[in-house]
Amino acid sequence: MKTRRAELLVLALLCLTAAGGIAFVAVYFAGADTQLLGLTLGLAFAFAAAACVIAGKAVVPLEIAVEERPKLADSKQQDELVDTLEQPADAITRKRLLTTAAGGAGVALAGALVIPLVSLGPDANKVLSKSPWRRGLLLVGEDDDPIVADDIEVGSFRTAFPQGADKRGLASPVVVIRVKPDELRLPPERSDWAPDGIMAYSKICTHAACAVSLFRYPLYAPNSPGPALVCPCHYSTFDVLRGGDRIFGPAGRPLPQLPLLIGADGRLVAGGDFSGRPGPSWWGVRR
Repeated sequence: MKTRRAELLVLALLCLTAAGGIAFVAVYFAGADTQLLGLTLGLAFAFAAAACVIAGKAVVPLEIAVEERPKLADSKQQDELVDTLEQPADAITRKRLLTTAAGGAGVALAGALVIPLVSLGPDANKVLSKSPWRRGLLLVGEDDDPIVADDIEVGSFRTAFPQGADKRGLASPVVVIRVKPDELRLPPERSDWAPDGIMAYSKICTHAACAVSLFRYPLYAPNSPGPALVCPCHYSTFDVLRGGDRIFGPAGRPLPQLPLLIGADGRLVAGGDFSGRPGPSWWGVRR
């Protein structure tokens, strides 16, 4: 009876292990926080460990005994025994049940460990290429108020988003800055991307997806480096006068620029999509 109770307890723990592994996968794809991920995976391993301990202590035989089998009385009795042994079992055995439960728990745990590998890098063509920016979209602030060109002063820095889009998207946030128009050295194909010296660049650094949150603007040009956007995490620095070219730091490509227009009412409007894919340089993303 004691062994039977131990087997049932091991079976229950294995089922809980499988449930923990499945819960981890579900929480992972639901986008929940890391605390829940750690809790589900930790419980799964705890249940698995408890099942192994109890199985080793009370279920798995610790002693092997050999007993000589008595001789059968006659050939008829021997034939009856053979027929009995050859008949299929009517129900699943406890051994098979425990083996099946252990296999299910193992598969669930393996899935919980393998699934997070998809986070090592996204499909660049499907993730990094998704941009909400289109020609004619208004630039708005955190409170969804349109950004007016006259409110942007030379040397200022503001964060903007496409009107009506999800602000949490990788390609949504941009930084809006203003320099003196005669300072611009943009590529010829972008000569009309910065009306009155107002420019917009992706706020996501092309190194490790940190937020570009510093704008360096010199007060005395002869003794200071030129205007640049700086990522404070690893100090990647981008020359805003020359279209976001990297001039310092580990970033592997320029900061994508967003073309701008000034509407008839003075509000800033996107003139199209970025000059390159926003976000870090994962895998084959280089432009």
